[in-house]
Amino acid sequence: MDIATVNALPYEDFVNLLGNVVEKCPIITAAVWSGRPFSNLTALEAAFSEFIDTLPESGKEGVLRCHPDLAGRDLQGGTLTHESQEEQTGAGMDALTSAEASRVTRLNEEYKERFGFPFVICARLNDKATVLRHLSERRHSERAQERARGIEEVKKICRLRLRALVRDDAQSKL
Repeated sequence: MDIATVNALPYEDFVNLLGNVVEKCPIITAAVWSGRPFSNLTALEAAFSEFIDTLPESGKEGVLRCHPDLAGRDLQGGTLTHESQEEQTGAGMDALTSAEASRVTRLNEEYKERFGFPFVICARLNDKATVLRHLSERRHSERAQERARGIEEVKKICRLRLRALVRDDAQSKL
């Protein structure tokens, strides 16, 4: 759909169609709806990013807590959101060896114990080896640094999900 269609969507349709661009946070989409009309896809992306940036630190951590563990129970049990399923599968997180799966489970638990929220990385922009390396490295970060890094990853995920749903009018005219 194009940006004119997005701008014309009634509240319920806007939230239904874009409600998971920030994982399990349709309230963010609901808040962004009130900023219509958006001049283009970039402006829509910026509205989501700016809303996330204005959240208090506890709100940002809440956004991070809405994300599933990478290669965790939800992936194994088929209960991920459609978007997360595609992203994790695309990164190869559904094809871990037994040793890799055990390692990821242990690292996810260590990460959550240290920070109080799950490890978040834009799986679409990474492969299995890169995800595993970042998970291993980032669990040693400082809490504030990791919260900020996680939020930047959330915003990358959001932008890519928006781009999958909304056509960039500038690109379509080329």
